[in-house]
Amino acid sequence: MADGAVRRVAIVGGGVGGLATAIRLQSAGHHVTLFERNDVVGGKLATYVRDGYTFDIGPSLVTLPDVFDEVFRAAGTTLAEHVDLVRLDPQFSYRWGDGSTLKVPDGDDDTAVAFDDFATGAGDEWRAFDARGRRIWDVAMRTFFAGPMSNPWSLAKRLRSPFDLTAIDPLRSLHRSASSFFDDPRLVQWADRYATYSGSSPFAAPATLACIPHIEARYGCWYPMGGLDELRAAFAWVASQIGVEIRTGTEVVSIEAAERVTGVVLADGSREAADIVVANTDAEHLYADLLHDSVALARVRLAKRSTSGFVLCLGVRGLTPNLTHHNIWFSDDYRSEYAQLDRGRLADEPTIYACVSSVTDPSQAPDGCENWFLLVNTPQGIEVDADAYGDLVLERLAARGTDLRPRIEFRHTMTPADIADRYRSPGGAIYGTSSNGKRAAFVRPSNRGSKPGLYLVGGSSHPGGGLPLVTTSAKIVAEMITADLAT
Repeated sequence: MADGAVRRVAIVGGGVGGLATAIRLQSAGHHVTLFERNDVVGGKLATYVRDGYTFDIGPSLVTLPDVFDEVFRAAGTTLAEHVDLVRLDPQFSYRWGDGSTLKVPDGDDDTAVAFDDFATGAGDEWRAFDARGRRIWDVAMRTFFAGPMSNPWSLAKRLRSPFDLTAIDPLRSLHRSASSFFDDPRLVQWADRYATYSGSSPFAAPATLACIPHIEARYGCWYPMGGLDELRAAFAWVASQIGVEIRTGTEVVSIEAAERVTGVVLADGSREAADIVVANTDAEHLYADLLHDSVALARVRLAKRSTSGFVLCLGVRGLTPNLTHHNIWFSDDYRSEYAQLDRGRLADEPTIYACVSSVTDPSQAPDGCENWFLLVNTPQGIEVDADAYGDLVLERLAARGTDLRPRIEFRHTMTPADIADRYRSPGGAIYGTSSNGKRAAFVRPSNRGSKPGLYLVGGSSHPGGGLPLVTTSAKIVAEMITADLAT
């Protein structure tokens, strides 16, 4: 397909990866139709609204806003024209069972002071850890995130020297790396938490993930006023404005392919012809249900699924003292917690994450109230008694000094089964594939599909889950398509 003609592109799934790919390809002159089985696009970038409360039930944090701005600029606009981003300060509050608290501010000097106040000498330790994260990120940006990872040779071509491989620290676990920088075990636990950003274990995920806290320190933690739905709506509006045909409530049940893809079949039996198909779906669902490719499915299943989660959305009366937008209550024993998760069990003493966006944005809750979004890591594919485990989470939170139970107006839960059903994510794996293991980056499903004309975008394919990486995958796929059409 080297004639440079306009192509008909079908995008299966309207998550952020699908929307970003649609914007890039439509802006490049192709005819793009996006099919989304739900009534609204956005995928896991979703909200739950009830009784004047609004909850972001997927991503609750924006990092690397320039990644999104680049997509909007491809369409002739900017992120700032559509979304009012606020840089959070403090970024997070961390709490331990001994009553200690670490509030991480926005700004290197202030962060070093906060760490020093928390533990003598920890400021210098943090600076050294952050410098390591900077080195990892700078190298990863021009290697790992700069293109596809179809095989190890695709990465090798982007390396400037063999030292790039050691610079990204792929052989040590994140926990081992953190332990080499911090003397205080609480700060090791703080660093370990960043494995959860890809649904992974700090004891199995590579130290490469140390770049994530550096990204937050260097580029900030951001919140779109009005909630993360403002970002979703902006993607959808820009895509529509430039001519992407968005068809919600329309399920794709199969992808037609012989030697190459030829189109998609919808639930009503109709067929939509396409020269290119981009699957913004879980790779396992793609090859098991849409393409029925047993060979590709076997390769996909080599990649380990990420963790899932148990969610509590709470409408809470009154205001909680010393609360910040993002809050973490750590378990007393992270290793035991992850050992339970690795065995497919719910944690008895879970680490609890709480996003209370009404702290920053009062529009997200009624006057004098708070919107508590609680998330606890769970194994994927596990059955959860939502009422019983919800009670346990609230009991653990109360034992740490924050008893919400007398003030709760309602509670809404999501289990791994709910996540699996809503997003067609096998086992309810939130982030698609995990980063566990030294070979995780190389067994993650490729952006190039098993048939010519088929491409994969989203959290289960390279480079992984999370808003910035999913948006990066859209850039990789769009550039791959352009290069393929030129050959």
